[in-house]
Amino acid sequence: MDYVIEMLNIRKEFGSFVANDNITLQVKKGEIHALLGENGAGKSTLMNVLFGLYQPEGGEIRVKGESVKITDPNVANDLGIGMVHQHFMLVDTFSVTENIILGSEPKKGGKIDIKKAEADVRALSEQYGLAVDPTAKISDISVGMQQRVEILKTLYRGAEILIFDEPTAVLTPQEIQELIQIMKALVNEGKSIILITHKLKEIMEVCDRVTVIRRGKGIGTLNVSDTNPTELAELMVGREVKFTTDKEEAKPTEPVLEIQNLVVKDARHINTVDGLNLTVRAGEIVGIAGVDGNGQSELIEAITGLRKAESGSIKLNGKELINLSPRKITETGVGHIPQDRHKHGLVLDFPIGENMVLQTYYQEPFSKNGILNFNQIYDKARKLIEEYDVRTPDEYTKARALSGGNQQKAIIGREVDRNPDLLIAAQPTRGLDVGAIEFIHKRLIEQRDQGKAVLLLSFELDEVMNVSDRIAVIYEGKIVAIVDSKETTEQELGLLMAGSKKKEAGVTS
Repeated sequence: MDYVIEMLNIRKEFGSFVANDNITLQVKKGEIHALLGENGAGKSTLMNVLFGLYQPEGGEIRVKGESVKITDPNVANDLGIGMVHQHFMLVDTFSVTENIILGSEPKKGGKIDIKKAEADVRALSEQYGLAVDPTAKISDISVGMQQRVEILKTLYRGAEILIFDEPTAVLTPQEIQELIQIMKALVNEGKSIILITHKLKEIMEVCDRVTVIRRGKGIGTLNVSDTNPTELAELMVGREVKFTTDKEEAKPTEPVLEIQNLVVKDARHINTVDGLNLTVRAGEIVGIAGVDGNGQSELIEAITGLRKAESGSIKLNGKELINLSPRKITETGVGHIPQDRHKHGLVLDFPIGENMVLQTYYQEPFSKNGILNFNQIYDKARKLIEEYDVRTPDEYTKARALSGGNQQKAIIGREVDRNPDLLIAAQPTRGLDVGAIEFIHKRLIEQRDQGKAVLLLSFELDEVMNVSDRIAVIYEGKIVAIVDSKETTEQELGLLMAGSKKKEAGVTS
């Protein structure tokens, strides 16, 4: 059998922690090979070994049958291995072409030949159907386009084997479909792809074979045509996983959050929230469904004090919150799981233990007379880490060293533990695996059952339908319909989200 990549019994340790426990991965030429595992299972670590960012403690790597030592990413590039990272490595102020040629610039008479580079980039972009403008500035293009620039960067360096690390975590549903077409085009041109993911639907749709990793160990390799999402989920998590959430009928009581005629401007000074009305009651989960960019983010930022509102009213238990400081709003009884966990959820260079008290560190018992009590802080952190199954070597580990799913569990533990009357969960399961998603959905429903109001924002329609009791559809900054999650369909929601169908009844509720 001809394999383009063989990673045989790879072992990678960080101190006493074994991230890759003698894992074997074999990739055939011209296939899309999924690397599947929970958050923190060791997928990215294994690929960072292949790309030369980490050196393994044991094992052998072969490229096209030849045993190789990949001491750094330049060696990987020379061997035809390219990597598209989950968090892009681009210089915002540079153009697309400048980013692509960085480090391997074509020169003419001692100067960089930017015209030749732009022509090369344009040709590559057309060959693979990437539709990228070589002269655009990175800061002016969408996240999906930035990802295509990362793909072009690897192709420009002659990559034959492309590693995609969680490529769909940051994309809209339309961009995901476009990326799938791009991956198929790459394989048709003779490239081989390793796809790190935990989205089972995508594996079934686009991959030929799948290798499963669980807690650092290789579980096995299967043909995608011989398996199904239920079996893959079980292999990945090590137990049966439910894809639907069990919940009792909601028993909503009095209004907790009441929003009236809210107007919020975005960065371009346009009213992205435009006269919005919404009520969330104690004991219910209201999901917000909408195409990204219809005012969802600005709405959440206004409620939590991260963005000034122009006019209108936001009341929590009858008390006006509009334009109070984030701390005042938090103290009034709002919990916030932010949609960007790195920007608004954690201080990445602080230990995970200190991140657990970011909302409460200035209160007793965590501090007294302005002096922090670290014993109390870390005691609290240990309890939350255990209760929320945050997988970390210890509570002193920096937040940035944890996988995305474990970072998210830490934030949810911190916010839920404060027992807020209103819990805002914005994209709470973005980029998480089925096991972590199941855990988080249970926690949201527990909050509801304890009589809390929960406002859920998600771009995953099945999540909104699965977890919410009522669904508020947002379109051009207004709530255009409120539907019962048990009585609606994806088709109906899709039409409402596109603004092509208005439901007058129940909009004011």
